[in-house]
Amino acid sequence: QQLHLKSPIITNAQLQFIRDCDEPGVKTKTISTLFPANAGLDALEKALDRVCEEASTAADDGCTIIILSDRGVSEEEAPLPILMATGAVHHFLVRNEKRSQVGIVCETGEAREVMHMCLLTGYGAGAVNPYLAYEVIDELIKKEVVTETSSEQAYGNYNTCLEKGLFKTMSKIGISTQHSYRAAQIFEAVGLGSALVDKCF
Repeated sequence: QQLHLKSPIITNAQLQFIRDCDEPGVKTKTISTLFPANAGLDALEKALDRVCEEASTAADDGCTIIILSDRGVSEEEAPLPILMATGAVHHFLVRNEKRSQVGIVCETGEAREVMHMCLLTGYGAGAVNPYLAYEVIDELIKKEVVTETSSEQAYGNYNTCLEKGLFKTMSKIGISTQHSYRAAQIFEAVGLGSALVDKCF
């Protein structure tokens, strides 16, 4: 069984629905992408390996949806770059022949623009929840900078802009469906070491 989404951009309520879903064949696991901010130079790499191992274990345990979350950022806890985490988990599961068993959802405050969504879906995310962008929208409504009558209407306008941007990006390279675009990895990595590219991109 699979969940069918009308859009790869999902609201907080939609993410919570996925997280709470109790249907046969649908089981979720939330994996934190945070790591100790003052744990040394190799802390990021260790955290990346830990996230990949947790994703693999979740797949073995029958999870069908993995949620990579960077909620809880603080002075002590820093987040892995969400694109790095998404790409690393995608490739780790591919190498271990488990990728077809699970979908990847990103719960991130980092993504906010069209290109962020393009990159995340292009490197394996089935859906993205830009929760911090929604919090900014709520704040703008509170300050009456945004004049929509409700948060839901404002979220809808924001999501529509992102979706149209995704369509435009896909059409430029001749791809017409999100299914074909997801994990296609059609981007050029500039200025990154070959080891990092092999592991994540």
